[in-house]
Amino acid sequence: MPRPAGRDPRRWTAGLICLTLLTAGLGGCSSNAPDDTLNRFARGLASGDFGSLNVLTSSGQPVTKDMLTKLEGDLAGQKPTVKVGKPTVNGDSATAPLTYSWPVGTGVKWEYKSLAKAQKNKDDKWQVYFDPTTLHPDLTAGDTIAVKHTAADRGSILDGSGAPITTKQKIITVRVQPNEVHDADGTVKVIDAALKSIKSDIGDIDLGTLAQQIKAGGTAPIDVISLRDPVYQKIRSTIHDLAGLYFGESYRMLAPTPTFAKALLGQVGDVTKEIMDKNPGKYQIGDQVGLGGLQQQYDSLLGGSPGVSVVIRSAKDGDGSSGKELFRADPKPGGNVKTTLDQKVQNAADAALAGQPNRSALVAVRVSDGSILAVANGPNGGDLDLALTAQVPPGSTFKTVTALGVLDNGSAKPDTTVSCPKEYTAPGGTPIHNAHDFVLGDVPLHVDFAQSCNTAFAQLGAKLGPDGLAATAKTVGIGVPWDLGTPVFSGSVASGADQAEQAAAAFGQGKTLVSPAALAGAAAAVARGQWQQPKLVTEPAPAKPAAAGAQLKAESVAALKQMMREVVTDGTAKSINGTPGAPIYGKTGTAEFDNNDPNKTHSWFMGFRGDVAFAVFVENGGLSTDNAVPIAGRFCAALG
Repeated sequence: MPRPAGRDPRRWTAGLICLTLLTAGLGGCSSNAPDDTLNRFARGLASGDFGSLNVLTSSGQPVTKDMLTKLEGDLAGQKPTVKVGKPTVNGDSATAPLTYSWPVGTGVKWEYKSLAKAQKNKDDKWQVYFDPTTLHPDLTAGDTIAVKHTAADRGSILDGSGAPITTKQKIITVRVQPNEVHDADGTVKVIDAALKSIKSDIGDIDLGTLAQQIKAGGTAPIDVISLRDPVYQKIRSTIHDLAGLYFGESYRMLAPTPTFAKALLGQVGDVTKEIMDKNPGKYQIGDQVGLGGLQQQYDSLLGGSPGVSVVIRSAKDGDGSSGKELFRADPKPGGNVKTTLDQKVQNAADAALAGQPNRSALVAVRVSDGSILAVANGPNGGDLDLALTAQVPPGSTFKTVTALGVLDNGSAKPDTTVSCPKEYTAPGGTPIHNAHDFVLGDVPLHVDFAQSCNTAFAQLGAKLGPDGLAATAKTVGIGVPWDLGTPVFSGSVASGADQAEQAAAAFGQGKTLVSPAALAGAAAAVARGQWQQPKLVTEPAPAKPAAAGAQLKAESVAALKQMMREVVTDGTAKSINGTPGAPIYGKTGTAEFDNNDPNKTHSWFMGFRGDVAFAVFVENGGLSTDNAVPIAGRFCAALG
């Protein structure tokens, strides 16, 4: 049969083979289809690397990764999803729709279509061509993509009544321009005196090497301090006209005072490089994020979703502010986080810790419903939330649990004589002493409790057996898993304890560990007659709050309350007996924490007054009477 005129014999043969395969049902012949090449091209667009695939511009120049990166601009490295639609083939040319999906913000994707072009080369293979319009139809040579973010209104952290704790407040940042300062030492002296005059608002501020930094010169501004506007206004007249000083204005979500539940709430500030690296594409320089505490834990909820716009940045438009807008998503305001805090009680707790140089904490719980009213840390609000997460020995405050245990099992009553010698040798040969080696002799249990006799309670440990103290502790919530909506340590007490551990644990030493929150919850349980898990974050609701405990024995609770009252009227906390208001019930504690130095002790007080239970902790604070008890008195007095 004669061959059709003008046909290449190789193509004619290939067509016959293809027809044979189709007839036999073995699938299409793909040697001349552009699908595979276009799919490889799309994968290269998504990854930013075409690998062995040769991609050219329409002028025949190889397309490099650097060319792509420059064109993608702010989106470079974001890795879009790129899908190829069904190609349209017209002889030796083909086009195919491309669908892009770029992540441009938190939960925000920019989706659009463009067109890919391919053409057969002299080797009868498909060659893909890329131009700016391939990335986006509106792009031209020299353009790049710019992404602009608009901050969303941040949500508030609310108190128990639903009123906002954190609100948007004006901040003034004091900056120094070194090359404009005439007298570095004199300028720093004036600034230092001004800051000292507002010490009660900001605490101690050390300007350190500021004078040397100014003398070093340069054009880079130096941030000295950021002040709330009302505080800045107190010193404005003193520093405003100093040569080289500038005052930047911004707004930030802040609590009522710098110390107000600082460690619990956290702060809002500029996003750090570390946070940006951990969340690629989520933030940009200048974004405000939660730093620590609830602000960081619930940042996604509080921060909302920033608005985002995608624009063309041309060579004539350096920042993209006047370029064509390709996409816009409006900001979505953040949600609120509701807590049980009471602002009056929190302020009282913060004030009670003010001036305490050691790390310290105070947690207050409403007895009637378990709401945590205050989470205070010192000094100056604290950097760590020891109030909730400290894991430290409770010392003699734990005699409250031991007393409850022996009252419950009937092995002792308040009037039962329990000897209080100077020293008691626990099983295993461990010597136990009282503070300053005091001796009470043969006295009733309630006296041992009020005067905090270690040797008496060490003897009682054996009456609870290897698991009795741990079991009793759980009846008041210590060692029970809690869910407050934020991290908390609920305590731990050894079970299966040998006799030496039983003796030590009975007066809060050994392996026993608690947090101030755990002791405040236990005090509330005694006051209420039943343990309920304290609550702190209520919206969003915690996933796994603990179930309420069983009712405590009424006779045991009544006896224990009498003993706790005696601690204040005639015992180790009698210095606060005259505090105005309702009677205070409590237990002091001095807890050794360094086996090599018995003089290193934590200072504790736990108790309740009216509908408020609380615990006070001072790290390395010495005797309870030196630090924790006076703090408890100041706190109760402030509540009125």
